[in-house]
Amino acid sequence: MQQLPSSLLATPPLGNGDRLDRHEFERRYDKMPHLKKAELIEGVVFLSTALRFKRHGQPHGFIMGWLGTYQAFTMGVEVGNNSTVRLDLKNEPQPDAVLRIREESGGQSVLSDDDYIEGAPELIVEVAASSVAIDLHDKKRAYLRNGVKEYLVWRVLDQQFDWFYLQDCKYVLLTAEADRIIRSRSFPGLWLAVDDLLAGKMQQVLAVLQQGLATAEHNEFVQPLAIEPEKI
Repeated sequence: MQQLPSSLLATPPLGNGDRLDRHEFERRYDKMPHLKKAELIEGVVFLSTALRFKRHGQPHGFIMGWLGTYQAFTMGVEVGNNSTVRLDLKNEPQPDAVLRIREESGGQSVLSDDDYIEGAPELIVEVAASSVAIDLHDKKRAYLRNGVKEYLVWRVLDQQFDWFYLQDCKYVLLTAEADRIIRSRSFPGLWLAVDDLLAGKMQQVLAVLQQGLATAEHNEFVQPLAIEPEKI
């Protein structure tokens, strides 16, 4: 039998628009260590382009600072930055940020033996250019179907922040209260001063978050989560 040339035996590279299942997506992604971000959304591959500072890098940094501060004062939760999430056989996104309750503390996602998140984190954040981005369409449907409890989208060019909460099998838009603060339903004490965030006033954003962390609701939430993680 004639042997096939090595060029035909090589793993094909990922390409925008490829239609794959999750296992083939991972197989190809693993063979491309130079690739920093690729996602499988509803069975379609999306490759990230170069990211601009004002449109993505800086807003992403603000979100990580906000969530990282919440994690620092909330035992039992974990923050992830650009972490791959195995949602289902057709969806393996790489969200800009995730906030999850550890499985030992009753969370709905787990860490696999090869260190990937499997299942739906309780909260996901995406930084998008505008409302036409995939984040508010196919990704939103995939997150809803898989039970992500809260989904946040910062639409940078639109100067808008959408905070969706899973209720009765659909996403309901949470709006700021009279004090212009949005309060998480899944993570007590996770407060966001939306106007200050959009204006880049992180000192005020973190000051409002500290107010949330000082509430009785946050203290009650933390108590059953305060389980020491296993030593790695």
